[in-house]
Amino acid sequence: MTAPARILVVEDEADIASVVLDYLRHAGYAAEHIADGRTALARIREAPPDLTLLDIMLPGLDGLEVLRQVRRTLHSPVIMLTARVEEVDRLIGLELGADDYICKPFSPREVVARVKAVLRRGGLPGVSVQDAPALALDETLWQARLHGQPLALTRREFRLLQALMRQSGRIFSRAQLLDLAYGDTLDVNERAIDSHIKNLRKKLKAAGDGEHDWIRSVYGVGFAFDPPGG
Repeated sequence: MTAPARILVVEDEADIASVVLDYLRHAGYAAEHIADGRTALARIREAPPDLTLLDIMLPGLDGLEVLRQVRRTLHSPVIMLTARVEEVDRLIGLELGADDYICKPFSPREVVARVKAVLRRGGLPGVSVQDAPALALDETLWQARLHGQPLALTRREFRLLQALMRQSGRIFSRAQLLDLAYGDTLDVNERAIDSHIKNLRKKLKAAGDGEHDWIRSVYGVGFAFDPPGG
């Protein structure tokens, strides 16, 4: 029997945390609560959860700094909880590697729905077989599978696919994808992205039905992840 997905709720408002925990547990998840940023960062490093619900305004260490440090070594999904609705906060969080945003006030049912969607999108533990996506990533093993068949991806290709899948439908420019795939390299031309995307498409089509193009080109702008029926 598959173990339930582990959800870490990092929220300093006790009333909000209590309600979210109740709804997550009722939905079948193993939910844990931490109220401050430093303790949360230590816990995430000690026992990485399958998904973290992370408030931005936290005592000790704010949520964006927790996210920044977590993303240096870990790749499990993070959904930000915030009362800030300014676009700059959204952009900063997503550039740091947030998978989704939920603005307060929110419905706890919405939180559960978003958690389920992000877990399904990433093919992470705790998602039942019937809910599992055709294309799934194992971020621990750096392995992608389509219809259960492993894809022979390079590290760069995996990172590109990971970034695209995390924000399905979002259009990324070549410069943005270059930062995500080549963040440690300065002398790479943006056109390298075209080569990686071309190879990704070939591998996805070969493992799939040979017809659907999982990565959509947007002329003059960039690329977006486009699953069947998405």
